[in-house]
Amino acid sequence: MDRTSTAAGFTIRRLHPGDVDALYDLASKNEIFYQYHPPFITRERLLEDMEALPPGRTAEDKFFLGFFEGCRLAAVMDLILGYPEEGAAWIGWFMVERELQGRGVGTEIIQSCEAYLAKRGYGSLRLAIDQGNPQSRAFWTKNGFVQNGKEIPNEVSAYIPMKKELQMEAEMPRETCTT
Repeated sequence: MDRTSTAAGFTIRRLHPGDVDALYDLASKNEIFYQYHPPFITRERLLEDMEALPPGRTAEDKFFLGFFEGCRLAAVMDLILGYPEEGAAWIGWFMVERELQGRGVGTEIIQSCEAYLAKRGYGSLRLAIDQGNPQSRAFWTKNGFVQNGKEIPNEVSAYIPMKKELQMEAEMPRETCTT
């Protein structure tokens, strides 16, 4: 994941502070998210989020990824490996450019991420959504995530933990010939 790669038709690379304007442009157009997850985004907060780590994780475990369509930032994902436990991965934040929502773009990206993680031995993908956000709940439920645990109160309402078990695609048996 350290290099630029492609998946679901996008060029993927780690975002860096120089990407903050494109990141802000993408995030600031997603007003529904901030109705349930205040305060509204700022460039300063985005820069902090790029570096933020959960307990017990290091910068090597964090991938703040941009999904590009040409030069256009189409989606962003904050992915943390080995959290909240070894063998799991955590999506701290996932957002698709508003103009691309409802077209299957987010689902393609998530499915590519799931396949990538499963091939590398990760057994589950986890995240938390904001209580009451119908857009987030519908998206993650459609993509096979289920509530996993009790709601976690926060200063605004609560986070709802969600989880999806990842399955490695079974290898096709090889035919053997005997003569």
